Amino acid sequence: MQALILAGGKGTRLRPLTMHTPKPIVPIANQPFLLYQLELLKRADVRDVILSLSYQPQKIEDKLGDGADYNVRISYTVEASPLGTAGAYRNAAGLINETTVVFNGDVLTDIDMNEVIRFHRERQAAATIVLTPVPNPTAYGLVETDRDGRVRRFLEKPKPEEVICDTINAGIYILEPRVLEYVPEDEPFMFEYGVFPQLLERGEPFFAQVWRGYWRDIGTSSSYLQANLDVIAGRVNLLAPVPAQRGEKFDDTAFIEAPSVVDSSCTLKAGVRIINSVVSRNCLFEERARIEDSVVRSGTRIGSGSTVEGAIIGKSCHIGREVEVGRGAVLGDKSVLPDYSHVGE
Repeated sequence: MQALILAGGKGTRLRPLTMHTPKPIVPIANQPFLLYQLELLKRADVRDVILSLSYQPQKIEDKLGDGADYNVRISYTVEASPLGTAGAYRNAAGLINETTVVFNGDVLTDIDMNEVIRFHRERQAAATIVLTPVPNPTAYGLVETDRDGRVRRFLEKPKPEEVICDTINAGIYILEPRVLEYVPEDEPFMFEYGVFPQLLERGEPFFAQVWRGYWRDIGTSSSYLQANLDVIAGRVNLLAPVPAQRGEKFDDTAFIEAPSVVDSSCTLKAGVRIINSVVSRNCLFEERARIEDSVVRSGTRIGSGSTVEGAIIGKSCHIGREVEVGRGAVLGDKSVLPDYSHVGE
């Protein structure tokens, strides 16, 4: 069995964090996001992985290489122009020769893929789609199924009175190679609007399995921040975060409250407090700086007496003294905040 990860998006909803770092390798708890999806696939013994790329592909390939460091075999396809979810699948046809697990490149979940694969095989399905429940399905496309899991119809952004279920497309599919025949070559095409309606029309065995465990689309800054906090809190049963270890440049009075993750290469001066946060390598926190419920990317300096709460700080930022960075703030790479400034809520 193979896997295709659709990792070609520009990550526009996640800007400015994705201006210089492609979304598939934006770190979650200090590990590139794609490693979580690779771990999920390895648990199902799926180790032949194709990455479909478009935006800054060389950075992703430089980071992951041929996959040997992660005990998988990675191949790459690159879209010259965006082809949509199904178009990217068709673009990889030269590398696909067996049943394929297809992942959207912004889905964080700890779903048991062994169970989904078993479900797919038992029903001899041409396609299986994973569904997940959401509190407000009117903002999504609903997927309606029969009692045996066979897909009946798709309903895009229904009105409240049209809602008859709460399950939406989770962005995870298992597809037999013949599904490629439903996708035209070299043109934008979507699974949701192009391929899946054809499967229903042709009477193909098309099934859905509901996953009611952890699932998150990390594509927005608020969701990305929550994903980091979920991982360090142990809510996601995947890669265990590296526990904070006191580095050589941690002052004895610097306080780190679990479940924070702080790279040991950082410098923490007297009175620094880090609470429920993720801090990447080579950061410098001056005296009495306080970080809570936040993500701080590598190479950032935070001045004395400054507070960061519920925020995301990009790489190589400089935050002056007595600055308040409040909830909801997102600073892009190399941002500068002068002394005594205030941003966010």
